[in-house]
Amino acid sequence: MNWKESAAAVRWNIQPFIDGGYRPSKAAESFDNINPATESTLCRVSAGNAQDIDEAVRVARGRFNDGCWSELPSGRRAEILTRLADLIVQHKTELALLDTLEMGKPIQAALNDAENFAPMLLRSWAGFADKLLGISAPITGSALSFNVYEPRGVVGAITPWNFPSVNAVYKFGPALAAGNTVVLKPSEFSASSALKLAELALEAGLPEGVLNVVPGLGSTVGVALALHPDVDMLSFTGSTTTGRKIMEMSARSNGKPLLVECGGKSPQVVFDDVTDLDAVADAVVESVLWNQGQVCGAHTRLIAHQAIADALLEKVVSRASRYAPGDPLDERTTFGPLANANQRDRVKTYINGGLKAGARAVLRGSIQESGGCYVSPTIFDRVDSQMAIVREEIFGPVLCAQSFSTEEEAVRLANGTEYGLAATVWTRDMGRSKRLARAVKAGHILIRTSGKEGPELGGMLSFEPQKASGFGSELGLRGLESYSTLKWLNFNGN
Repeated sequence: MNWKESAAAVRWNIQPFIDGGYRPSKAAESFDNINPATESTLCRVSAGNAQDIDEAVRVARGRFNDGCWSELPSGRRAEILTRLADLIVQHKTELALLDTLEMGKPIQAALNDAENFAPMLLRSWAGFADKLLGISAPITGSALSFNVYEPRGVVGAITPWNFPSVNAVYKFGPALAAGNTVVLKPSEFSASSALKLAELALEAGLPEGVLNVVPGLGSTVGVALALHPDVDMLSFTGSTTTGRKIMEMSARSNGKPLLVECGGKSPQVVFDDVTDLDAVADAVVESVLWNQGQVCGAHTRLIAHQAIADALLEKVVSRASRYAPGDPLDERTTFGPLANANQRDRVKTYINGGLKAGARAVLRGSIQESGGCYVSPTIFDRVDSQMAIVREEIFGPVLCAQSFSTEEEAVRLANGTEYGLAATVWTRDMGRSKRLARAVKAGHILIRTSGKEGPELGGMLSFEPQKASGFGSELGLRGLESYSTLKWLNFNGN
């Protein structure tokens, strides 16, 4: 396929999708939608405003109240969401191209998101739609007491830019499966695929107005959604700073419940009883450089036992040095640009700050200053836990390496940041693996001995971020429970 020709043929239409159709934004201001691979303008986009959100919430409230979706049998909702998953696969090239042009994701990675990642998650939530069951208490005399789950109502959702298609599905998938209506605000940097998904949802059979998408700036559309008094729940994924502002705005409005994921600084802890250092090095590099390091669960801290630290780091550096940024529309490219110029500048600031603080760059990546937001991998050693590059989420291709001598020190280093999203522990000692699984503070912990990861569970199991990484669950059955309210019913009398 000639991706260059396809890119040139794209006709951009980034405006609110409300009540089953596109409509002009009420905002007068606009901004440039930039291709990060070239830093050229793709189109102009409306900044959006509170009026756009008011209209979307009004429609979503009406559709929730009329029961066209919330009162639909759960099996029927599952059928429609499964059909949407099939349509996503059928339209994978269009979705992938939009994500590549707006976010810089290599086209093969974007195709995988649309063909496998997003549909897999959506099918999982569809499969749980008819399994959201309550419990009953033993019948006492003439009393019958039991729980039921009910949809919360209008769910507001705010997504980041790093996995545009997947992030949209990640929010509206469990919310719709549980019977809610949704107002989705995608990142201003990558809104087009979310709008296309809303079109496909109608084709799949979702009633008009059940899924509404309002693009625009966080400072306008995002703030309006967080402050809206008629939104029953807000789900947010993004930076810790923004997440905390979202919490404040929710409290100031109607005290709506939140589901928040605010990133991570995940450790990869390697003990000296692991014999296959090549497999470990492969996994370390794959994790930290996946999506150019723009992954909230990226394992950006390598914590290795001192007996193997130097040998492992040498292997990691050798592998990471082979990653060279390339044109994301080239099917051979595996490492593209960062998502925008601000992110490039942010990563550059952290790298310079790390050097100034005394860290050693055993691999120093180049940074393209203009004409593309390209940043090559950088690896630091001789770092300490007080450095910003070790403590803070960089969201780029930067790895920090530390070493330890005892199990207690490994745990202390692993828990040495405010985040608690994910962690990996490499050991062949079963007793140690169980101790570390409890001692390391993270929502998702992977214990590995060697070789590749096991089979993908397809979103069946959930987890909850810890510490500053957020709270609430979205995957699996727990995801549907998060987007539902639990009611206690009592029936007394004959």
